[in-house]
This record gives sequence, C-alpha cells and structure tokens, in this order.
Amino acid sequence: MNQTAFVRHYKDTAMEAYMRQGEERAHALGNRGPIKLDSGGRLTRDILDAYWQCGFYIFEGVVGASELRDIEADLFDILDRLPTHKGSLFDAKGRPALGADCAAPTMFWSKPLGDPFGATEAANGRHPVKMPEPMVAQNTPEEIVYLILGSLQFSDAALRVYGHPDLLRVAASINGDDFTPFNEAMFIKEPGLGASVAWHRDGVTHWDAPDWDQGTHGYNTMAQLYGCSAANGVWVVPGSHKLNKVDIAGMVKVAGTPRLPDAIPMICKPGDVAICNRQAIHGSFANTSDKWRVTVNFGFHRRKSVLNVQGGGLHNAPSIYDAERIRKRSEMIGYAIEARKQRFPDEPPFEYAPHKQSGETFEWTPQTKTKLKDYNLLDLSI
Repeated sequence: MNQTAFVRHYKDTAMEAYMRQGEERAHALGNRGPIKLDSGGRLTRDILDAYWQCGFYIFEGVVGASELRDIEADLFDILDRLPTHKGSLFDAKGRPALGADCAAPTMFWSKPLGDPFGATEAANGRHPVKMPEPMVAQNTPEEIVYLILGSLQFSDAALRVYGHPDLLRVAASINGDDFTPFNEAMFIKEPGLGASVAWHRDGVTHWDAPDWDQGTHGYNTMAQLYGCSAANGVWVVPGSHKLNKVDIAGMVKVAGTPRLPDAIPMICKPGDVAICNRQAIHGSFANTSDKWRVTVNFGFHRRKSVLNVQGGGLHNAPSIYDAERIRKRSEMIGYAIEARKQRFPDEPPFEYAPHKQSGETFEWTPQTKTKLKDYNLLDLSI
C-alpha cells in the first residue's frame, strides 16, 4: 500500500523521545528471532524461556512475500467494502457492506486518532485510563473502522495465516496439543487516523481461580502486513503477565502520564509475527505516524481454561463452554489447515491433535466458505 504521509498538526517532543527510547529498549530485550523448533516439533527452550520471562516474543520472517501480497489483496477488498459510515448497510459503491448481514459484532468504529474504550465501561471496563487523542487533519471522516472481528470469514488469506503450521506448533508448544481457539480480528491503523487502544489486560474470568498462573488466559498472535513501530504498534509492560492484581490507573497516576515508563513497543518488519500474553498490560497509541499498521490477529487458549467454563466475552456470556462448543469452534483450525494446503501444497501441514484423535476431517471449497458466516458467535472468550 502507498504509505502516504500526512501533515501533523502538532509536535509532542516528549512522546517522540519516549518512542525513540522504547525502540532502543525493544531491540535490547532479547526476545526476538526466527521460529526454532526442537526434534519433537516444539519451540526451543530458549524461546519459551524468553516468552515466559517477557510476556511477548517477536518471530521474525514468518510470513513470506507471496503470502503478504495475498493479505494485502484481501485488505484492499475489505477496505473497498466497508460501510460508508457507522450503521450503514452499504459501501461506497452501493453494494451490501462488509458484515452488514452478520449477527455477530464485526465492525468497530472510532473517531480519528481517538480512544473509544479508555475510561469507559466498554469491554467490561478493563481500559481504566484514556489515551491521548491528538488533533487530526482537516477533512477527515467523523468515524473510521479500526477493528474487524470474525475476520476469517472476510479474508481467505487471513484464514491461511491462521493455518500456518509453525504458528500452530507455537500454539501447541505454549498451550498444549489440545489448544483451543479464542477469537480472530484485523486491526487497521491508518496514518493520521488510526485509533489507540488504552492500556489494559485481557481476560475477565479466572482471576480468583486457585490454579491461576501466568498462562491462564492464553495469548494473541499478531502477524504484521507492513510491520509496526513504536508510533503505530502495540506496547507491552514486560513481566506483567505474571501479576494477578494490577492497578493500571494507579500506574498512570504515578508516572504522571499515559506513557508508562516500563512499557516496550513490539517492533516488527513486514512478515514478522508477534505473540503477546493476554494477561500482560498492553496498549497502543493513536497512529500519528505516516505508516499503516495492519495486523492479522488471532488467539489461542489452553483447553482447561475454557472447558466447562462460563464465558466472559463480548456476545456469548453466560454460555458454558462444553466439549461440543469447543469442538465446533475448533473447526476453524481444520478449515484453515485445508485452505492453506491448497495455497501452499509443498508445505508440510500441521496436524491438530484433537482432530487426529477424533478422526474428524475437513475440506475447503466455495461451499465451505459460506459456512463461516457468523462463526465468531462461538468465540471462546474468558
């Protein structure tokens, strides 16, 4: 995509210094490199140790050039099909808009450079502090789409990334062979428009569970189409995933600013894939840079964290996640593996243990794709 620059209407030297220092600390942290597997197909111990120490890890060079082109082509199609405005059923060409016929929430809107969740009760009130909302250029739209949920029904390329064998081996290494899905999304942070995501921790259940630990709420995977920087990427407070109780508002008050001093940005090149523990304190600032960030996002859980648990998600509480609910939601892994095999036939596919054990098989056809509509009504949110 043409990374068109825009005119900034302000200059925040303190923020610029914070970002420079953050990038320096990010590269010195030692939690990045290619995916490395041992003889059993598991992540090597040094990577696992770094992930559990920091709460996030950057896998370099995972998604190749041809696959990035596929993702970009789907992105262009998605942008072309977005509703003309919030609540609209049509796109700019008068066609039914993307997601207009979905029962599940799909499109999330924000004012340009805004913070739609900070200091609100949205998302169970887990974003207690509002992020800075910089001035925007003239003639910008009143609201923009910055997040799309249920994204695998809108992008075959994103579905294929979801079935990437090495990324699924990462999931098995961290959450066990019987890992389960969480949800999937696409984050779109356009230059001069992209919204912030206020500091928060994911997860609304299990915090008082006797077996709570540093991995209870799983992790998110973030494949980067164009890469990301301190200015448009996600920041993480290393090690915060190990803490059961935190006071984000108190941290900001002590710092005297939303620029949390211990936070570090996840710096990625195109094709890099970051993983971030959902319990880690993380967030992102409004995108005042001249670069796009487009993230193919998906998460995985331990099976024991969701089996027979009451959901705490956006649209499925108070559902109980029984074995059949988990089996049905895990079909997306089978479809993704099959879709990827068709696009990359020479790549050894991943074998998902629950499907291998049950004998359940999948195929990927145009007819199969129609079954994905509203699949995210079955998200396993905890």
